This record gives sequence, C-alpha cells and structure tokens, in this order.
Amino acid sequence: MSLQSKMVLYVAIGGLFAFMGGIVYYSTFDIPELEKSEIELYSVEVIEVNNFENYISLKTTFLVKNFGEKTVTVPVISYAFFANGKFIGTSNFSAEDIPLTGRALIITGTEVPFTTKLKINLTEENENEYMKIANGEHVVYSADGLYTIETAWQVIDVEFKNLSLIVG
Repeated sequence: MSLQSKMVLYVAIGGLFAFMGGIVYYSTFDIPELEKSEIELYSVEVIEVNNFENYISLKTTFLVKNFGEKTVTVPVISYAFFANGKFIGTSNFSAEDIPLTGRALIITGTEVPFTTKLKINLTEENENEYMKIANGEHVVYSADGLYTIETAWQVIDVEFKNLSLIVG
C-alpha cells in the first residue's frame, strides 16, 4: 500500500471519529432543555375499597410540564407514596416497552397527564391513614420519586420530593 493510500485511509478514519464526536457534542445541547420540565401530583382518586380483602385501589395522576423548546417524552415515573406523611406504598408508570415514536409527546409549553394505579393493603402501620382514605376524610397525599425524560438525542433522570395534594 502506498503512502498516499495510507494517508487517505487515516484521514477517512479521523473524519469518521470527528463526525461521531460532533454527534455526541450536539446531543448535549438537549440537556438544558430537558431540565426545564416540571412534574406535579395532579389528582388522587379512590377507585375501589375492598373490605373483604382489605385493600384500597387509588388512581394517581401526575402532570408533566415542558417549558423547554424541544419536544420530549416520559418513559418512566417511579415513586413512593405517602398519606399524611406516612408511607403507604410504591408504584410506577412505564412506557419503556413502547418505541419513542409511540409515546405521549410533550410539546413546548404543554402539560400531559400520566396515570398510575396504587394498591394499598391494610396493615397495622397504615391503619389510621387507610381508614381516612376509605372513609373519604381529609388526607394530604405526597410523593417522592424519579422520572425519566428524553428527547431523540438525550435521556436524563429527574428526582422529585414532596409533591403534595390535599384531598377531602
């Protein structure tokens, strides 16, 4: 192989690495846009009170708002749920098995609700909160957790604490 052929090969490989590095660099421009999102505990509804098996089913709705300029999606919301400051269970929303193009798109300036279900079993530790929820009394719900937000180029996990909602 002649020297000129080797130089062409080296330049082509160098150009390929520069192109790949440029793609990675360009993808980092999305991170500040992803950080402009917010999540809020929007509603909590009692779906079922089963006195025979001693459990309550709740429907929780989180509202994710996009204040950035890029369209984003949310594949995962995982959280611990509290009633009057007392832990009552965990749940999650997951759309990881759905391709990016099939997920709910959160366009600039919009907010999209994500609904999950939570089953609370009656225990000695949560008996007081369980009865208040079952009887429709005043309850302060809160959630701590993590949600994943992504564009076509970048994915970040955002932690949230003390999202609160008063019901009853």
